[in-house]
Amino acid sequence: MQFKHPEILYFLFLLVIPILVHLFQLRRFKKEYFTNVRFLKELSIQTRKSASIKKWLLLATRLLLLACIILAFAQPFFNAKDQKNTSNEMYIILDNSFSMQAKGKNGELLKRAVQDILKHTPENTTFSLLTNDDAFWDTDIRSLQKELQQLSYSSTPFMLDNQTAKIKAKKSPFRKDIVVITDGIGTQAKQLKNLDTDFNPYFVLPEAENRNNIATDSVYIHQTLDNFYEIKIKLSQSGKFETKIPVAVYNGTNLIATTQVAFTHPTEEIGFTIPKGDFNGYVVVTDNSLEYDNKLFFSITQPAKVNVISIGAAAKSLFLNKIYTPDDFHYSNSEVQNLDYNLLEKQDAIILNELADIPQALQTTLNAFVKKGGNVIVIPSLENPVANLNGFLANFGRMSYGPSESKSKIITKIAFGHPLYQGVFERKTDNFQYPSVQHSLVLSGGEMILGFEDQTPFLAGQKNLPGSVYVFAGPINTANSNFQNAPLIVPTFYNMPQNSENNALNALVIGQTAPLFVEANLAKEDILIVKQFQATDSKQFIPTQQILNNKVRISFGESPQEAGNYGIYKKEALLKNISFNYSRSESDLSPPDTRLFADYKTSGSVETIFDTLQSERTNTEIWKWFVVLALLFLVTEIFIQKFVK
Repeated sequence: MQFKHPEILYFLFLLVIPILVHLFQLRRFKKEYFTNVRFLKELSIQTRKSASIKKWLLLATRLLLLACIILAFAQPFFNAKDQKNTSNEMYIILDNSFSMQAKGKNGELLKRAVQDILKHTPENTTFSLLTNDDAFWDTDIRSLQKELQQLSYSSTPFMLDNQTAKIKAKKSPFRKDIVVITDGIGTQAKQLKNLDTDFNPYFVLPEAENRNNIATDSVYIHQTLDNFYEIKIKLSQSGKFETKIPVAVYNGTNLIATTQVAFTHPTEEIGFTIPKGDFNGYVVVTDNSLEYDNKLFFSITQPAKVNVISIGAAAKSLFLNKIYTPDDFHYSNSEVQNLDYNLLEKQDAIILNELADIPQALQTTLNAFVKKGGNVIVIPSLENPVANLNGFLANFGRMSYGPSESKSKIITKIAFGHPLYQGVFERKTDNFQYPSVQHSLVLSGGEMILGFEDQTPFLAGQKNLPGSVYVFAGPINTANSNFQNAPLIVPTFYNMPQNSENNALNALVIGQTAPLFVEANLAKEDILIVKQFQATDSKQFIPTQQILNNKVRISFGESPQEAGNYGIYKKEALLKNISFNYSRSESDLSPPDTRLFADYKTSGSVETIFDTLQSERTNTEIWKWFVVLALLFLVTEIFIQKFVK
């Protein structure tokens, strides 16, 4: 037992006063016997004994009464069980990702968690609240009430290690109590291992009752007809749906088509036919689960003709005339000695077709061309020294050529998932007319798109560049290869010149969008603005942009904040339709592995955690019991005075 005011215990010396008074009252007197009182002698002796007992009882009660009063003012207490953590700082990490839209016993998980915090957080507690994309430092529940009530779902996935890193960055000498409220979806073991030794974590893990969910994953143009687009929409499910799910396609607010899909596999693809032309709409499913992934926004802009130039002998470039037709392309050919370098910056793609030498001036121009988003396609010549080719390829990454091989090799490997072949094949096939090459170079590095039977690349591409670089392993002229007669040549060469700004359909992901190149001639004071359709002026933003001759390189970063259909504008002129969607990383509602949190304190509510902390961190004060005892001894004294003779 300890005392808040131990100095008051000095007043215990006052206990001497009742003792002195008692001794004074019990001083001895001389006995005198009178005549005629003989019969009272025995009664007198008994009365004196009774009076002596009464005085001792009164002394005891007065001493105890005074001692209890003094001890009560000294405020005795017992230390808390968790005394070492009483000075801990409080942090609440609240997961407001889209998976918290799932419904539990008392409604949506996030809304229930917010109500739990508002109702059960002590008003005198100072704490910091961190959500997926915001932080409120050193506040209290009264000050934070409005923000919590207006808290919306975040497109940023819940990453516990990111949140704890923010807490670590806030320097403090105190240990930290961290209450983590999350459904656990997406949480990985390595994130928990990063919890600092100064952290005292508690986990509140609300559970969803319905873990069935359907997400609209992606959309692409499967086939372009004269007056229509055939689009394919990929849907995925978590859990299991026994009934058919309605799916509809809207152009703006107009319903275009509707159908139902029955899931027999984790993913299903369904097709729609929509009118050919500009399109700003979405596909929507109705699954009575998560709402954020029910809509997939996509836009279709009538693509401009693609500018392509091939540099090389005209006789070896005739096959390109059949692919790059005037309906979709502005195609031209030039031999290297007659090349007009001023034309190159206006191209979308440049093909180096079996050049015996790549001049240094051309190498420098092509390097700048790729940095501005252009595409370069390299068909090597066996007459060009390998060192010359590798010196050129070194500008774009790790692709390089090795020694030449004079043997027939069959092209058997196709990267069906590569963007060049998206929508080209209905399914993977082994029964295919594979082309062959008689003479080639050993190509290494890059991403293999087409490969030989010995697993070496025939066609490789370089990623992580503003533009794209595609490199063949050998010449594809008719004397060296039958590739020009193979079905693969048309989709391969047709799609290689396409930039993102030339794609008819786009459905971008917020925060995961590569730079976009838009054709526009801007003056120095001009800027491009991205506006959401059918929204107020507040639903617009200015992206990061760089002027590159007749193009503008746009980077979106984490903008916009809301999924939907947008347009890229130069003043009031619409340049391009564009759509943004939330990442589908929160769509799988499969419960997390319970072993992840086995080593941590878990609870079903915030109330339980605060009650536990208060009971373990609060000293047990017992001064009230001494007040009660003092009152009890006072009543006892009155009782003795009145009833004891």
